[in-house]
Amino acid sequence: MAKLKIGLIREGKVPPDSRVPLIPEQCRYVLEKFPVDIHASPSVGRCYKDEEYQDSGIDMSLPMEECDVLMGVKEVPIELLIPNKAYFFFSHTIKKQPYNRKLLQACIEKNIRLIDYEVLTDENRKRLIAFGVFAGMVGAHNGLMTYGRRTGDFDLPRMNSFFDYASVVANYKTMDFPPIKIILTGTGRVGSGAAKVLDDMGIRKVKPREFLENNYNEPVYAQLECGDYVKPKSGGQYDKKEFYGNPESYESIFEPYTQVADIMINGIYWDSRSPAFFSKEQMASKDFNIKVIADVTCDIAPESSIPSTIFASTIADPIFGYDPHTGTEVEPHKEGVIDMMTIDNLPNELPRDASKAFGEQFINHILPELLKENSSVIRRGTVCENGDLTTEFEYLRDYVEGTESLKS
Repeated sequence: MAKLKIGLIREGKVPPDSRVPLIPEQCRYVLEKFPVDIHASPSVGRCYKDEEYQDSGIDMSLPMEECDVLMGVKEVPIELLIPNKAYFFFSHTIKKQPYNRKLLQACIEKNIRLIDYEVLTDENRKRLIAFGVFAGMVGAHNGLMTYGRRTGDFDLPRMNSFFDYASVVANYKTMDFPPIKIILTGTGRVGSGAAKVLDDMGIRKVKPREFLENNYNEPVYAQLECGDYVKPKSGGQYDKKEFYGNPESYESIFEPYTQVADIMINGIYWDSRSPAFFSKEQMASKDFNIKVIADVTCDIAPESSIPSTIFASTIADPIFGYDPHTGTEVEPHKEGVIDMMTIDNLPNELPRDASKAFGEQFINHILPELLKENSSVIRRGTVCENGDLTTEFEYLRDYVEGTESLKS
């Protein structure tokens, strides 16, 4: 039986991303254990060098057109898409993101089989592969970094200035953080990653009610689940199953946290039918105390849980100021301005650790499914193939055809 040829493509999105879906030692393992050949495009931008792949026995001369399956990380620019191929990457189309509609249209037009990592799930619809933990880790770090720059109380170096996370933790142990109050939303992969960093910083975790009621002479954080910040519009108690099925029937009760928190780290998955945490009007209120928002989820306004996430910032330029009275971008770190950190490729600040963990998930959960003749996992993750949307993603029809009302 012919071996499956997998090609690791060169990342083409700007700004560039240095993460890889498989690190060199994982490629060597796959070659030894699976009926697979792996090839890679040369790239000066990867966190692992071409020489490291070559030393692991990976061919870098075969054109990607000759591979069966192409793997990347971020969206592939339309002009770089190779027709009639199967692709793995994060497409950022499944929420009908306006800025990627043309990408999905191009995948259909070019007869591409698009397999989106974000929707590779088990039979219970639980995700099997993600960078979320590392997004949360870097997001929490950057939230504190932003606050330190704003106040001058401490100097926290960027995470991408360290070789790996072990060296980051060693630096945390040398730092003394002031008595700040941090609210963290989400308990999934992103929230867990953020909580790990706050714990490693030595910041004490307290219960949400205690967070609201008490003052502290040390840094603390509270971690919120959905039931801590929403309630049914009709009254009664929060019901997880009901909320997940009908989030539009709930309203936000997050406002008390805005009045006592200094930093907000948002790591919760948000459905566009769900209530936002707070409104623009609430942000302009004199009672709104939050000075820094690290929005790891990074849904762009107006379809967002945070109205001030008006665009994604970058690793090169991570912070912008938001004027709550005008709703516009301004210089950060000023009185009356809310500092926003909205990087949408946060794991790229810790690329080697993040890539290794991601590759392990791919080998353990996805590659065996890819080699099956008919895999329900791969089917659930396939957005389009054979020149059309799959049944799973028929809900994107109006998005692809441009017949829905797209918001800018």
